[in-house]
Amino acid sequence: MPAPEYTAVTGGEVALTANVARTALGWKAHANSGLLLTYYEVSFDGTSATAEPVLVEICYATWATNAPGTASTSVTPAQELGRVLTVGATAGKTWTTEPTVLTVLRERSIPAFGGVVLYDYPLGKEPDCALAEGFAIRCTAPANVSVRATMKVSRC
Repeated sequence: MPAPEYTAVTGGEVALTANVARTALGWKAHANSGLLLTYYEVSFDGTSATAEPVLVEICYATWATNAPGTASTSVTPAQELGRVLTVGATAGKTWTTEPTVLTVLRERSIPAFGGVVLYDYPLGKEPDCALAEGFAIRCTAPANVSVRATMKVSRC
């Protein structure tokens, strides 16, 4: 049986303001477990093929301030795989005040017009976090555009 895996989605568009970094989606482990980031997906709704790309950052988050549910909207995770267990983590979306401390693990420039990235970490290469820490997706767009995002995690 596979390890339990949980999904969080934005569940709608998260509006980005031009040249302002915004955390669109994030996970925080509870105090008794860590998380493995197994997958992420990001897409944009830009309407111009000549639009500049959006900077997408996959971040390690200590959640020193503004953990999921604080200055953000809580997200109810869904279990996708494995034995049914309590999630052991919280998720949030659409931060109004940026969380700290975020450390960029990966960054990509994704086209705002039809741009999408789907990344499934290879088995054994997934980033993991310490107890009560986690991961976030932060986007910076050169023009107003909206983002949708998905993150999958497993407890560790």
